[in-house]
Amino acid sequence: MTTPLSLGVHVGQQNATMAELITLWRHLDDKVDWISIWDHLYEAPPAGGTTPHFEAIATLGALASVTERARIGCLMFCVPYRNPALLAKACVAIDHIAEGRFEPGFGAGWHEPEFRAHGYDFADVATRFDMLTEGFEIISSMLGGAETTTFAGEHFVTDAVTCVPGPYGDSIPLWTGGTGRTRTPQNAARFCAGWNVPYVGPDEFRRLNDRLDAACEAIGRDPATLQRSVNLAFHIGATPAEADAELERIRSQWGPELADRVTAGALTGTPDQALGRIAEYRAAGADLVNIALRLPVNTDALEAYLADVVPAARRLG
Repeated sequence: MTTPLSLGVHVGQQNATMAELITLWRHLDDKVDWISIWDHLYEAPPAGGTTPHFEAIATLGALASVTERARIGCLMFCVPYRNPALLAKACVAIDHIAEGRFEPGFGAGWHEPEFRAHGYDFADVATRFDMLTEGFEIISSMLGGAETTTFAGEHFVTDAVTCVPGPYGDSIPLWTGGTGRTRTPQNAARFCAGWNVPYVGPDEFRRLNDRLDAACEAIGRDPATLQRSVNLAFHIGATPAEADAELERIRSQWGPELADRVTAGALTGTPDQALGRIAEYRAAGADLVNIALRLPVNTDALEAYLADVVPAARRLG
């Protein structure tokens, strides 16, 4: 039997007070299946660190403590920012606060201005992916029940490190993400329970899924055991007039050519049109569809999405 489609919200923790974020998370908790944040030290898109913004680990502790139902995620922890063994222990603490609902994701990072501003070397992409794979080696062992983890890599080292207590349950599901052609699918197949990609259209999502299938099959893993998810920018309107106004705003802000790229990986139009778009991702292999919010958000549009689109989307085959 096909697993029902899950619906989530990915909230960038910027341009809002912690009280505003908590209010939003509590509102979402009994309406969606997944709530996640990102791991940035500056705002995204980059604006020189001028937008109020909260660090991820502390923010995840707050998110875990004020919700009860939704799965909690981070898309994605930037492994070059933290020692992986320390990051694994932070994940355990968050998982216990969430009583087993935490499913962290891990990536190589991309936001060069925040790397350099905070004193991190912005290495080439191959080196950052080397760091990510070493991080997965350590984190997957520590969160997967190993009594001790010893690892000697080029970038990270552990010496019989323990992880006590371990996860709230038997283990913590790990995620990764992105559009990488080779190493991202390999890491997903080898280490992860789930994979996420932001802002791609359904056809591209299907092509990326095919790569994941091939990576799973190459190591003898059933591809059906790897969850697939997509983050979509949220640009719908509660009414046709509001939907048209939002599309016009995007065209004015980005210009005609870039506007098409922005909307390719977005939900636009009315709630009914958004449901049709979600159905396309479901047909392309999505197990989870997240809307990506940047506050402030159009409250009427969000409420229409939560009340009308989410329940209908869960019934998609």
